[in-house]
Parts: sequence; structure tokens; C-alpha cells
Amino acid sequence: METELTLRVDGATHHLRVDTRTSLLDALRQRLGATSPKKGCDHGQCGACTVLVDGRRILGCLALAVAHEGAEVTTAAGLAPGPDEDHPVHRAFVEHDAFQCGYCTPGQACSAVGVLDELERGWPSSVTAALTDGPDLADPDSLDREIAERMSGNLCRCGAYKGIRAAVAQEVRR
Repeated sequence: METELTLRVDGATHHLRVDTRTSLLDALRQRLGATSPKKGCDHGQCGACTVLVDGRRILGCLALAVAHEGAEVTTAAGLAPGPDEDHPVHRAFVEHDAFQCGYCTPGQACSAVGVLDELERGWPSSVTAALTDGPDLADPDSLDREIAERMSGNLCRCGAYKGIRAAVAQEVRR
């Protein structure tokens, strides 16, 4: 069964006709030609397909496109504030050598932007010491644990985790 769908992706509105079983990732890649979200495992285990939907990070391979009718979808390509500008997270990833082959980088970048928003809002994670107080961002060890936990759904086969955590920590301290 097919249905009409409208998505706003990286600032552009798209009207699609998709099978109701189409994942958001497949709609982005196969129907709209968006190549920054990657198809890694296609089972929600690697995070390569992470995008922001209405500002919150999700795994595109596990989300049905039809469930996001009218949503604002931001891929790593759409994070930049302008055509000749890099997003601060992109710059931090470069500064801290937070990528090797680059395959996971778009998902890592979207997840990092989501993590920064969660930390700014004071949302606790499973490693937050006091749930009512929110995460301790002043203590470097606590911050590193928070970032590691929150980014744990994004795998990097090259092992650039130290650089990724350093890049996110840099942006937390800004």
C-alpha cells in the first residue's frame, strides 16, 4: 500500500509517494538522494543512519517514513548554517581527528548535535549520578562518561572514539 508523504529535509520540502513500509532511511537515500545518512546494519545497532527529526536524534532505519509526515528532518549535510559554513560539531570533529574512514561520521555528527541538546536541557542518562540534579558537566570525568554513554549507540569500526568524545566535550564547554 502506498501513501502520500511530505518531509522537510535539510530545509527543503519534499512530497513523496511511498510504500507504507518504507523506512525513513530508505526514503531519504533512495527517494530523495540524501547520501549522508548511511545504511550500516539496517537493524538499529550501528547508528550510521542517525538523523535529527524535529531536533531529536533517531535511527532512520528503524523509523517508518509515514510516521514522520510533515517532520523536519536534518541530516549531517543539513547541519551547516550556510552553504560555505561548517557546523561547530563538524569543525570540532576535524580539530580532534574524530573520524578515520568517515563512514560513521554523518551519524556520529547528528548524534553529537542531539547529545549537546540533551545535555543543555539537563536530561539525565543511565550514568548520571543524581537524576534530579542532571548531568555534572563541570567534572571532566563525569562529562566523559556522559558523552561515552550517550554516543554509545553510534559505532565506529576505526576506533575514533577518543576523538569523538573530545570533540563533543569541546562543544559542551563552549
